[in-house]
Formats: sequence, C-alpha cells, structure tokens
Amino acid sequence: MNYLPVLSIAGSDPSGGAGIQADLKTISALGGYAATAITAVTVQNTVGVMEVHCVPAGIVAGQIRAVMDDLCPKAVKLGMVNDVATIIAVADALAPYLHDKTHPLRHVVVDPVMVSTSGHPLMMPEAVEAFKVNLMPMATLVTPNMPEAEVLSQIRLDGEDAFDKAALRIAALGCPNVLIKGGHSDGREKTDRLYDCQGRLMRSYSSPTVDTRNTHGTGCTFSAAITTLLAMDVPLEEAIAGAKDYLTDALRAGAHVTVGHGHGPVNHFYNPHKQQIMI
Repeated sequence: MNYLPVLSIAGSDPSGGAGIQADLKTISALGGYAATAITAVTVQNTVGVMEVHCVPAGIVAGQIRAVMDDLCPKAVKLGMVNDVATIIAVADALAPYLHDKTHPLRHVVVDPVMVSTSGHPLMMPEAVEAFKVNLMPMATLVTPNMPEAEVLSQIRLDGEDAFDKAALRIAALGCPNVLIKGGHSDGREKTDRLYDCQGRLMRSYSSPTVDTRNTHGTGCTFSAAITTLLAMDVPLEEAIAGAKDYLTDALRAGAHVTVGHGHGPVNHFYNPHKQQIMI
C-alpha cells in the first residue's frame, strides 16, 4: 500500500494560514499525503505581508524533481511564484513529467497568487507575462479570484458578460478549464464559475456567504482541495463541488475562532476523523 501523494508548489506563510501551510493542512484533512516545494519565504501574519524572499530558482526546481521522481504524485497544485526565474524553473521542472506517458502526473491546478489580501504584491509585475506563457498552458485548471482574473484578462469584472469575456481571454492562454472564484463579490452568496477552453460556462457553484473575518488562505485552501480530489480521480466538476463544500464548512467551523489580530485562518481540521487515503 502507498499513500496518495499530492505536491504543492507555493510560498511559505509563517503564521500558518495560507500558502504551503494551508496546502499541507488541506491535503492532509482530505486524506492525501502532502509534499511541498517552497518557492518563497514570506514575512507575514494575519495582519498582512511585510516581505518576500524568493528561494533560488534552481533549488525550487530541485525540490520539484526530488518529489516527482520519488513520490510520483498524480496531481500538483501551483500557488505563489514571485519572479520570472522561478516561473521558468517550475515550468521546466514539471514539463518532462507531463509529457512522459509513463509518469502518473495528470493534473496541474494553477492558482495565480498575485496580491495579498493586505495589498502586498506576491508576483512581480514583469513576471505576469512569463506566467501566462510558461505556466498557464500546463494547467488542467486555473483558479483566479476576481482581481486576478482582471489582471490575466485585462477586463474589469463589472457584470455577467464581463465574466464570460474574461474567461474566454484567459482560456485563450492555453487553459482547458477556468474557474473564476467569486469570493470578492458582495451579497448573500458567493458564486464560482467554471468555463471550458472556449470560454463557455460549464457550471456555477454557489454557497451562502459566511459571516467571518477569518478568510486568510481561502484561495490556497480551495485550490489545494480541488487538487487533492483530482488526485483521487474525482471528475473535475465534482472535485470543484467537493472542494467548495470543504472550504465552506472550514469557514463556518473557524468563523468565531481568534487567531492573531487580523484575518485569521479557516478551520482546516473541522473533521479530525478523516482517514488518510491509501492506494
């Protein structure tokens, strides 16, 4: 028997609510075996991000290859990549495994982490184009939130038609599936929209808005949950639905818990009896 490995490539959050730490918790809570490749060390907490230090690109690539060669994960989640050198290193490291039909890697979920909740840039402006060219075509699914979708598409999301146009433009970068997350929208519901490679709306996912300030790391958590379920061979649409249910329950469970002085994390382990999946 073997654990079901899932690799997260992302930045580290010392306060434990986002990035690699959120991914570790999410993958573990859903029954996967979490492996990591750290792209950057951040200075941050629940109040905000103060500084970002990039791990050398060669070390990032080395971490990826070490995990891919030994653990052979079926799915990879890609989060924060700060600069051009890191983006190219990640793309070069992952490409051989995606093109090798004997390797089990089948899914790459790309979460374009660009700006922190507090407004600190997490991707250098000059890196955006490299991100589009090198990483977007590798994705099974790309999961931008509304501000990130605006950056990638250069379209302001001010109406239903705008979402459709933005999705089409993002899909044109080579992504077969685009999930525009609606967590930044106002109202009693949060709706995420899944589009295919031609920008056609495939499915909408709505859930009641959870009244909480503890939203630190929700995007990381959501994309890591999708990746874990894809690794379990759950079909894409059902994986997104299951991940959204998990995130909503984790938000509810952590809604009134105080961690730090700002936006605290969700409760990733609200279901502590989840058993680890083995294959």
